[in-house]
Amino acid sequence: MTKIPEAFLKQLWLTFGASLAFLIIGLVRGYSASAIPSIESLEPDLIQHSEQKSWIGAIPPLGAFLGSMCSGPLMQRAGRKRTLQLTAPLWAASWLILGFAPNFPLVLLGRIMSGLCVGFALAPAQVYVSECCDPEIRGRLGSLPTLSMSLGILISYLAGNWLSWRHLSFLSALFCAALFLVLLPLPESPIWLSSRGLDNTSAVKWLQLSQHAIATVKEDDQEHNQKGEEPKSLFTREVFFSSAVIKPLIVGFALLFFQQFSGIDAVIFFTVEIFQTAGSKLDAMTATIIVGAVQLFSNGVSTVLVDRAGRRPLLLLSAVTMCVSMLSMGAAFYFQFEHNSLLGYLPIASLVVFMLGFSLGFGGLPFLLLGELFPAHYRSQLSAMASAVNLMSMFTVIKSYHALERVLTSAGTFWMYACFCALAFFFVLFMVPETKGKSLAEIEQHFRGKKRKNEVDLKSVQTKF
Repeated sequence: MTKIPEAFLKQLWLTFGASLAFLIIGLVRGYSASAIPSIESLEPDLIQHSEQKSWIGAIPPLGAFLGSMCSGPLMQRAGRKRTLQLTAPLWAASWLILGFAPNFPLVLLGRIMSGLCVGFALAPAQVYVSECCDPEIRGRLGSLPTLSMSLGILISYLAGNWLSWRHLSFLSALFCAALFLVLLPLPESPIWLSSRGLDNTSAVKWLQLSQHAIATVKEDDQEHNQKGEEPKSLFTREVFFSSAVIKPLIVGFALLFFQQFSGIDAVIFFTVEIFQTAGSKLDAMTATIIVGAVQLFSNGVSTVLVDRAGRRPLLLLSAVTMCVSMLSMGAAFYFQFEHNSLLGYLPIASLVVFMLGFSLGFGGLPFLLLGELFPAHYRSQLSAMASAVNLMSMFTVIKSYHALERVLTSAGTFWMYACFCALAFFFVLFMVPETKGKSLAEIEQHFRGKKRKNEVDLKSVQTKF
């Protein structure tokens, strides 16, 4: 019987702890789909018109955008782990405000606070995992946060069928308490400790990082110790437009932009409405749960494949699949197939294929690359900036969906998303490098375009995996 390395188990434990933050992000994203029908059924006076419903769905990404702008300096000064721990109590408070809200303004306050915490947690959680895992397993473990997000969305869909919107809020608050407690015994990121001039020996020892990962940390240490000075500000012209910063920044921004403009959050936030409008033969709530379950399953498949197939092939396959399914979804609206018993299932079939394609690649890999692409000394700020682009794109997609429906029709809206998916395919084909099995230092070196002095041949180092 093969013995599982202790290093893998410890890094997996840390990943599960950080992934709780992504599970709560999933609860935030999935909440409105079941909460809005519950409010309309149990407390109809709370929502007076459709614009208020729109804001319940759209305001969390706006709060998350503001939170992400703060998360860069926060995780640079406080650390990745401590940023997540500081976020957990505020997140719990947001859910409690939502659960006890007697009127619409407090509902909105709870939602924007929960979104603010999404922004605080999104980049630190992914960077924390990427910096605390060996390169050989970083793909698998780095994909677990996105898998947890899918689980959170599905939990919200399922629990929303049995719980009122208030009780669903209280359930979500329990996960915030769990996040705080699970993080307590875990170490801080060795790379962050090193960048702050602190001893990272105990963290490296606890995580049992391989020589491959330790060499990455030591290489960054030595380079700055020899200079004897702090790295320059990111926002100087010399640094910001250097190849080590601007190239991964363009790649990271574009991937997170395309992730949202594939139409994913229009699908997640308005799944029930989409199925009702399309005239699907399947019950709308049942179809919503099926879509959530498919997203969870395909994220699991992506987690297994990412360290075998690599990032680029999965992203390319994902873009093609999403493009075809969005074209099919547009056709379902354009031709109104509901009168045909077989083609009446085209909307659910299209969205299931879309979720499969999205979750195989663009669902999780842009977040994984968020923790891989950026140079170590500017990773906090750059990953926070990339998260802000992602979250503002999410807000734009959600808030513009109904307006686009009026202008372009439903068919035209989905065909527009298909065009963005096609653009994503060509962007990945020509611009995105493969990071499978590479250390963070090797990835940084790739963007620098030149070899470092006294470079360690990391590929020749013996690893545990």
